[in-house]
Amino acid sequence: MVSIARKNLFEDIPRFLVAQAGIMFAVSLVTIQLGILNGFTRSTAQLIDNSEADLWVAANEMVNFELTQPLTLEAVITASGIEGVSRAEALMLSGGRWRSEDGKIGRVRIIGFDPTSKLFSPGEIVDGNLLGIEQPFSVLTDITNLSSLRLDGVGGTAEINSAPTTVVGLTKGTQSIVSSTTMFTSLENAKAYATAGLTSRVFCDVGGLNGLDCTTTYERLDADAPVQQPQALTIADPITYVLIGTQANEDLEALKQRLESAIPDVKVHTREEMATITRDYWRLRTGIGFILGLGATVGMIVGMVIVGQILYSSVSDHIREYGTLKAMGASDRMIYSIIVEQSLWMAVLGYIPSMGLCLGLGAWTVSTQGIMILITPLMGVGIFGITVLMCVGSALFAIQKVTHVDPAIVFKA
Repeated sequence: MVSIARKNLFEDIPRFLVAQAGIMFAVSLVTIQLGILNGFTRSTAQLIDNSEADLWVAANEMVNFELTQPLTLEAVITASGIEGVSRAEALMLSGGRWRSEDGKIGRVRIIGFDPTSKLFSPGEIVDGNLLGIEQPFSVLTDITNLSSLRLDGVGGTAEINSAPTTVVGLTKGTQSIVSSTTMFTSLENAKAYATAGLTSRVFCDVGGLNGLDCTTTYERLDADAPVQQPQALTIADPITYVLIGTQANEDLEALKQRLESAIPDVKVHTREEMATITRDYWRLRTGIGFILGLGATVGMIVGMVIVGQILYSSVSDHIREYGTLKAMGASDRMIYSIIVEQSLWMAVLGYIPSMGLCLGLGAWTVSTQGIMILITPLMGVGIFGITVLMCVGSALFAIQKVTHVDPAIVFKA
């Protein structure tokens, strides 16, 4: 029976190539769509996954990593004095307007942190020096952003919110698909960029840290006013998160409760919880997950239609041979096995080149565009199962043709 299945498959090479091209297209479409969905959800929380923080202190209103209400530096000071906390660090997120030397503008996401941080990592440094961001108005960015920022590399200059900017280093694998171009810098520089063109005023009332409850307001300066140099943060300055490193064998749930009791209006999350909240937001509360899943479903349907049409046409062309087998006493099960085996060969021969193509495409996109097409081993096994199901399911339509074959057909003119 194997020889009959192979003969039917390979006797018409042009038809075979058309069938395999259809399967490759369908498998590639499903794989790429699911790979982009996996890579997209992974990239939204990549900075959280890369951190060494055991706990993240965020405002109660936090929706995801980029959408939250600010805290103040006072929260860091308070957290550092709580039992079980070995280290507390501030993380600051803000937006800005990038203006390249040729006058082109764009949106950037600024992330400020301590360059000597033990809890936050901007990713792998491929060029330059991490400590370079301690210099005034210096940033790191992902190497895949150079083209969009109109930069040649380290040493490139531009403006962020009217403040001068120098790129002192390049990272790798840190740019999220859904985020604006990311800039990493020190807390002092992040504050300077956020307040560029503004002047600050601090108002303090009795209460809060050391008997004072302070808030900071900003007023816009004249356009010609000089940009202030970066300055250290005060207790009233806004930050976005407090990263917590815990002591060995510390009970995280108990520490979470102590932090929430000591710092008003916050919610404390573990690193895993923080990543899950962010991924679920983008995957479930936006239309991106639905669209990518729909594309994968359409690819599978297209593949089933193409394979079904090819197999049905093949059965029609060999209907006399199947009638001969039935006249010789071959069972329906034996004949069906020929068609199913032919479909399995089509699945295997279509899957292997498709997966190789998708893996190569994924490597190219992540290195040149910063877009991750994440194809895991488990996903590869699942795609192979979908391919087999698609081809065997298509074979069922062709089997219906054989079911009604009359053995007497071999004696007809």
